[in-house]
Amino acid sequence: MTSLSTQQLADRIEIDDLLTRYSTAIDSKNFDLLDTVFTPDALIDYSSAAPGVRGNRAEMKKWLSEVLGAFPVTQHLVSNKAISLESDRATGRTMFYNPMGWTEQESGEMKLFFVGGYYNDKFERTPEGWRIVERIEESTWVVGDRPPGVP
Repeated sequence: MTSLSTQQLADRIEIDDLLTRYSTAIDSKNFDLLDTVFTPDALIDYSSAAPGVRGNRAEMKKWLSEVLGAFPVTQHLVSNKAISLESDRATGRTMFYNPMGWTEQESGEMKLFFVGGYYNDKFERTPEGWRIVERIEESTWVVGDRPPGVP
């Protein structure tokens, strides 16, 4: 196993915080917080989450607010982070597990919907800190009930 420099350790911690901040933005539905996660021109591809979309940060903020509005309860958990550092750039493959809940109108019962997969990311160090410049979501499984109107 290779020893990491102090800078590499700091970079890994900052990237870990970045991935956590993404989940915090999504689950708190504070989509403006994504401005501190992605560069403005980042390529973000959620097309594997059919019917997901592909676009830049502004387009994703709009899409996420529409889609996740149907789920009053969400948890976006990230783990098993494999990060490769190369100076001011890095790549990562991170596992995600997203349980989401909504209330069925007729019964008042909480229904659950789960998605799992990987985030395949490219990171860059910017003057504001590490940011994601490309995210390709790789949804590998889905189970549960979706709210009416959510394909």
